[in-house]
Amino acid sequence: MSELLKNIDARTKLAGTNKLEILLFFLGVDQRTGRRETYGINVFKVREVMRTPKITAAPEMPSSVEGMVSLRGTLVPVIDLAKYTGVSSDSPREIMIVTEYNGHTQGFLVEGVDTILRLDWSKMRVPPEMLVAQTGGLVTAVTELEDGRLVMMMDVEKVLSETTNIDHEIMYRGVVTVNNPEATVFYCDDSSVARKQIERTLAAMGVKGVAAVNGRQMWEEMEKVANYATAVGKPVVSFINLVLTDIEMPEMDGYILTKRIKSDPRFAGVPVVMHSSLSGMSNQKLGESVGVDEYVPKFEPQRLSETLARRLGKALESLEQ
Repeated sequence: MSELLKNIDARTKLAGTNKLEILLFFLGVDQRTGRRETYGINVFKVREVMRTPKITAAPEMPSSVEGMVSLRGTLVPVIDLAKYTGVSSDSPREIMIVTEYNGHTQGFLVEGVDTILRLDWSKMRVPPEMLVAQTGGLVTAVTELEDGRLVMMMDVEKVLSETTNIDHEIMYRGVVTVNNPEATVFYCDDSSVARKQIERTLAAMGVKGVAAVNGRQMWEEMEKVANYATAVGKPVVSFINLVLTDIEMPEMDGYILTKRIKSDPRFAGVPVVMHSSLSGMSNQKLGESVGVDEYVPKFEPQRLSETLARRLGKALESLEQ
């Protein structure tokens, strides 16, 4: 099991190449469909894979949270993904995937793991609306394997927001406001939960927002604005005051998006802030290498608002000069 994730730190070299590695796993045969679906999670978010340890039940937990386990002295919540997704399988949950996200560690119970697959983000597609509806927005991207299997990338942010207290009302208190009703942020994230969190933060700040589900869609929207700006004889930064981007996204990741923005003179003066759960220093340094102006880890509304307010202030101030 440890061999599966050996040398995981070395995989950071994939960042910035529009490539990723995903750990494939199963939740069991769904009695409703008779199929064993294949799911995926980015290896960057996986700390280890282990046999399920003894779980201690905890009171007042959501039904899909089995309880807590002690990992090297730290209490970690354990989520049964089959229960969470509604897969009514009788298969035992003998494997636990330990993930780290935004400084939080949690265990995901699964039936089993398959392999680590390396592929290009361009091979990951935005899921069709029918699949989004069927899974309640749980799937952020899909790809088809050579054997015909469909791999569904699970929205970890959605799972955690609905089974833990990482997205609580109190988090939005003290958000920094911006005294400019025309301030506009273009933001992209493949997670519907993350987009709602950003939208909520921008609303509390008094800032307009334009959303996209990935880097490709964001780039297309920005090009439309650039064409309009050229037609009216104004700089693009008059309409796009700041870009806020996730790293992991299907079709085009945040690194490639940033590289395109920073290498295109039309977008001169538009600051790019990277907003991601991949909070390692290697990811931050790579962001800097492609021109990211600042990096903010998910999800801290106050810190995000402080960064956006400061960067917006500089961008808007430059327009007045």
